[in-house]
Amino acid sequence: MEDTMQAWATTHFGAAALGDARLTARLVAVGKQLASHPNESFPSKFHDPADLEGFYRLMKHERVTHASVLDPHRARTLERMRNTPGVVLNIHDTTVLDYSGLKSIEDLGQIGDGHGRGFYCHNCLAVVATTREVLGLAGQVLHRRRKAPRGEKRAARQRNPQRESRLWKKLSQSIPAAPANGPAGQLWVDVADRGADITEFLDYEDEAGKHYVVRSQHNRWIEREIGGNLEKIKLHDLARSLPGVGRRMVEVQAKQGQTARTAEVSVSWQAVTIVPPRQRRGEERGVRLSSWVVRVWEESPPAGVEALEWVLLTNVRVLTLCEAFERVDWYGLRWIIEEYHKAKKTGCDIEKMQFTYRERLEPAIAVLSVVAVMLLNLRDQSRAPDAKQRPAKRCVPEQWVYLLSKWRHGEARMDWSVHDFYWALARLGGHQNRKHAHPPGWLVLWRGWLYLQAMLDGATAARDETCHET
Repeated sequence: MEDTMQAWATTHFGAAALGDARLTARLVAVGKQLASHPNESFPSKFHDPADLEGFYRLMKHERVTHASVLDPHRARTLERMRNTPGVVLNIHDTTVLDYSGLKSIEDLGQIGDGHGRGFYCHNCLAVVATTREVLGLAGQVLHRRRKAPRGEKRAARQRNPQRESRLWKKLSQSIPAAPANGPAGQLWVDVADRGADITEFLDYEDEAGKHYVVRSQHNRWIEREIGGNLEKIKLHDLARSLPGVGRRMVEVQAKQGQTARTAEVSVSWQAVTIVPPRQRRGEERGVRLSSWVVRVWEESPPAGVEALEWVLLTNVRVLTLCEAFERVDWYGLRWIIEEYHKAKKTGCDIEKMQFTYRERLEPAIAVLSVVAVMLLNLRDQSRAPDAKQRPAKRCVPEQWVYLLSKWRHGEARMDWSVHDFYWALARLGGHQNRKHAHPPGWLVLWRGWLYLQAMLDGATAARDETCHET
């Protein structure tokens, strides 16, 4: 276990440019401890008081910032993206980190209705479109919402560098476009929900040569060509007037008390030109943007269930039914970043940290943000195409295989495959392992991970005691 977690922490934090090898070594040690015990309090994570004090001193150091801690993981993610053929989805979304209870930190931003305090944490998660593998965190911005002065004019709000709508563009600017000499068929696509339906963001994506799939929020003016003439029409009105071209089943994720399900949907699409708003609302060029609108909708939803409808904008061409459903599939993977946010909050207890200065809280957020990626990777490894063929002991320490198989079957099964290991880990976390059960998600694997760490700690303690007696 020690070797495996040490290797993981070195991979993600060992290249941190902190100006002192001792600081980097401490960061690696901190990353290893937090990954081994992601959801416990800091005193529980660091059993040795000296290690706990070392952690607090590290977070206090002026060179240890949110950016310096996150940079080696981001660099690794970008390198993996550059080496991945096919489509990589850069999935963007914002989550609120609530630190209202940290009364001693005065310079946090407003959250919610203005009475809470914390950050709007804007993330970009790189995901392989075909396999759903999470490559890593391509970018993260911690935004502090300002308190607007009473009577502030609209123009002044739009010029303010802290304007929240700039987050989408700001994060995209920090991520380079796909290299021109990458693997065959390589394509990077920014995927975002309705919050990104901002002309400023779409204009930047077009200007920078980037690709996007964004769910439309605004029934904006667009133009389409009819018989050689341009017709000006509202986007949603056009999308809902187009007849369905084909049907297919899609996965609908659970939300707001409704369980996950599959739905039969219809799809339609058309090339359009986005007309810039009469009055510019941000840093945009004010030019027309070529795009496609794709509408997917459920004609006959089950009783008592809200019908599925997505109106999508994309600058990746849509000429065939296959291409239309591919764009729908790309947007459908946006739920992975919502799972990532759950991993941060539930799996890593990121909102329960106790600090007295914002400058010390921010690098700790960066460390736990990387640990949360590890939790999602547990699920990826369990679902890998070759999981049933690869020996587990080539991927995890033999002691892990030994202990988990002894727990599951009462005897060591050192011939376990990766699939066998992760399904047993899920069973430890409460998954029933039924033949037709849905593959385990990160949450149940995370619970199993915590139990396994306790088993490993117990085995280590028993071994040390035996050695001491001897």
